[in-house]
Amino acid sequence: MSEKIKLGITQGDINGIGLEVIIKTFADPTMLEICTPILFGSQKTYAFHRKSLNIETRFTPLRSLDQIAHKQFNIYNIYEEDVNIEFGQSTPLAGKYSLRSIEAATDALEQKKIDVLVTAPINKHNIHSEQFPFKGHTDYFEMRFKGNTLMLMCCDSFRVGIVTGHIPLASVAGAITQEKIIQKAKQLHQSLISDFAIRKPKIAVLGMNPHAGDSGVIGTEEQTVINPAIEKLKSEGLTVFGPYPADGFFGSAMHLKFDGVLAMYHDQGLTPFKALAFDNGVNYTAGLPVIRTSPDHGVGYDIAGKNKASEESFRSAVYLACDIYNTRRQQKEIYANPLKALSKSERE
Repeated sequence: MSEKIKLGITQGDINGIGLEVIIKTFADPTMLEICTPILFGSQKTYAFHRKSLNIETRFTPLRSLDQIAHKQFNIYNIYEEDVNIEFGQSTPLAGKYSLRSIEAATDALEQKKIDVLVTAPINKHNIHSEQFPFKGHTDYFEMRFKGNTLMLMCCDSFRVGIVTGHIPLASVAGAITQEKIIQKAKQLHQSLISDFAIRKPKIAVLGMNPHAGDSGVIGTEEQTVINPAIEKLKSEGLTVFGPYPADGFFGSAMHLKFDGVLAMYHDQGLTPFKALAFDNGVNYTAGLPVIRTSPDHGVGYDIAGKNKASEESFRSAVYLACDIYNTRRQQKEIYANPLKALSKSERE
C-alpha cells in the first residue's frame, strides 16, 4: 500500500484560532486515512491550545522529517522554548513564531520532505518585518518558488480568481491592464485543467466599474481594457465571456454556470465568495509548482481561546490540497503514458 500524502501545516498566529481549527480537524481519526499531517510548530504550544479546548488528541513528536509516522498526527518541533500565549492579542512574539513556522514548512516543501502545505491564518501586521516584507502568504510563496501566482478562492460549487491582489483600492484602475488580465485568465484556465481536471474550462470575466461601465457612462475601462483582453483570449482558443457586472452576476447565481470567475480586484471577488461560501471556502495559490492552500478566514482574535471557531474551512483546505495533489499526479501519469488516456476501443 502506498504512503499517504505528507501534508505540512503551519501553526499560524499562536494567539488566534489557527491551532484550534487544526486540532479540531484532526481530532477526527478518519482524516488520517486521507493524509499524514505534519505540524511545523511546538509540542508545548500545541499542548496549551489542546488543553484550552479540552480535546484529547495524540501526536508524534519529530526530530527529523525523515521519521514521519504515517497514520499519526506529527509535530515537527521548530522551537523548544515556552511561549507566552495571549488569546486575541496581536503581539510581536506571535509574528515571530508565525514566520518561523512558515519558513520551516516552506523549506520542507522545497526539499520535497512534504507533498503539500496548508497554512493557518497569520496577522499581516505583526509578521511584517525585514525578514518578511510581504503582504501575505501569496507574495511570499511567489518569491520562494519563482512563479506568477493567482489567488484562487475555491469551494464545491465555484472558483474565483482575482487580477489584482492586496493593493489599495485607489491603485486598482492603474494596475488593471490588458496584459495583466490575459495573464491571470490564462493562469486560471491552466489551473482549472491541471489542478481541477476540467478539460475545457468556461471562464467569466467581471467588469471593473458599476454595471460594467454602462457602455462608458460610468467608466471606460471595460471598453478600452477588459473587452480587448477578452477578445484576445478568445482568439487564442480560451472559452471566456464578459465583462459582467459583478453585483447582478452573483445575485442571479450566474457564477454557478462557469468553471471559474475572474474578478478585477480583491473585494469584488472575495466579498461575494465569502458571503456565499465562508464556511467551507479555501484560498488556493495557483500558478506554482507546489501546492499551498489555506482556510478563507483570518486569525479570529475575537473568538480565540473560546472554543467557538469552526474547522470546516480548514478541513476543506486539507481536502483540496490532497485532491489537487492527486489530480496533478494523475495528469502526469496520463501525459507520460498517452495510451492510458484512450479507451480500450480507441486503442484497438
